[in-house]
Amino acid sequence: MDKNDIIENLGEILTPSQVNIDSEDLYDASADRYKKYAKVRQVLDVPVPAAIVYPKSAQQVSKVLAFCNEYGLNVIPRAGKTATEGGLENWKDNTVVMDARHLDKVLHIDTYNMQATVQAGVPLQELEDELRKQGFTTGHSPQSKPVAKFGGLVATRSIGQFSTLYGGIEDMVVGLECVFPDGHISRIKNVARRSGGPDIRHIVIGNEGSLCYITEVTVKIFRYYPENNRFYGYLVKDMETGIKALREVMVNGFRPSVARAYSEEDAAQHFYHFHKNRCVLLFMAEGPEGIVRATCQAIEAAAKKFKDGIVEQVDSQLIADWFNNLNWSQKDIDDEFEAMKKNDSHAGYTTEISADWETIPKIYNNVIKRIRQEYPRAHDLTMLGGHSSHSYINGTNMYFVYNYRILCAPEDEMRVYHHPLQRIIVEETLKLGGSMCHHHGIGKFRNEWTMEEHGTAYYMLEKLKQAFDPKGIMNFGTIYPQKEGAKYQK
Repeated sequence: MDKNDIIENLGEILTPSQVNIDSEDLYDASADRYKKYAKVRQVLDVPVPAAIVYPKSAQQVSKVLAFCNEYGLNVIPRAGKTATEGGLENWKDNTVVMDARHLDKVLHIDTYNMQATVQAGVPLQELEDELRKQGFTTGHSPQSKPVAKFGGLVATRSIGQFSTLYGGIEDMVVGLECVFPDGHISRIKNVARRSGGPDIRHIVIGNEGSLCYITEVTVKIFRYYPENNRFYGYLVKDMETGIKALREVMVNGFRPSVARAYSEEDAAQHFYHFHKNRCVLLFMAEGPEGIVRATCQAIEAAAKKFKDGIVEQVDSQLIADWFNNLNWSQKDIDDEFEAMKKNDSHAGYTTEISADWETIPKIYNNVIKRIRQEYPRAHDLTMLGGHSSHSYINGTNMYFVYNYRILCAPEDEMRVYHHPLQRIIVEETLKLGGSMCHHHGIGKFRNEWTMEEHGTAYYMLEKLKQAFDPKGIMNFGTIYPQKEGAKYQK
């Protein structure tokens, strides 16, 4: 089936107005933020999709998927377009991008049962704003909050800045509706908990569009207590001290909404006005007054325990001001792209991993040392550091952050700079038993390590693909290694 036939059939299944073949929009849909520099410079080396479609119901999603399944057409599910690991990048000629733009209704806010139901295309910020008016919150606040949408948040197993208290999106999802490639619509009911076999929500949560298309989500909501927010900041002598202080608070049973430790280099770009060339440790406590009071006491006790490694305490207002200006908007994204059109001297990326408390400092030190000694473009790095920003009773994450001058052709940037850096980070993490992907997902550009990430459990992941997407039409190359797509990774 050629592109004209695909477009004609889609127009009959939906309506012509729900099928977008605008050349600029199709180019934009060819890749996500992962290849932002090449995208801006108009040198993307991947196929342009045949069309973007905008279904208005689960039934329309079902019809489109069944059609694509019958004719072997690749489908890329899309919501807020903020993916960072190539999950939205296209590796097939005959591809249909299915966008959640018109699945945009807040269906029900239930403050008695503490849950809200939305369609997949509802922006997180929209639901959050409505909840705040009523004295509630989703508790979910990724940096992409102003533009991220629920379908994408659930599909990528998203996490927010307040996850240490509220958890990741997987802890918030109560029930959902999704559609599989053969057109089957599944609905997982909303209950507090059940023991009805394996938790089938997790077939969908984090599938990155490789198994099904999410159409509706029900999430928990929480009471909102902004009047009780408390902030703490400290300058510390090294990352080990910061991580030990984070651990102390967590293993003693307390859950601040934010708990972070920044390296000197990373702190310099976030806290330039007070970091004094030191690492930065910070906390935020929120919730009911009594819980906040107890959490603050635990934070102060941890600071006292590790006082030999703490240089000084920071004015809490400086930390509060930073948090209040942390999220980026669509304008910020647009401004970043505009800047890349004019200035080719700099780019920055992150790679986030996770491990237990004992292992995280080892991974961090090994990665930094190896990059400085082995990375062939080390002289082009303008910043190399990291921070821990999501903690648990048994471990934490590490965001490796690196900026560099781009001294190559735009189409070669990822191959020359980013991929070698990410490879070192992933290799050192897997070597010590950590996870190569804490919350950005695998996408298409970490799929070469999927089997090593899961080990013998990859059998389970592989069987899911075989069972739910036997023709392989869902988001080709995402999560699952594909030799056919390797040329786009080089």
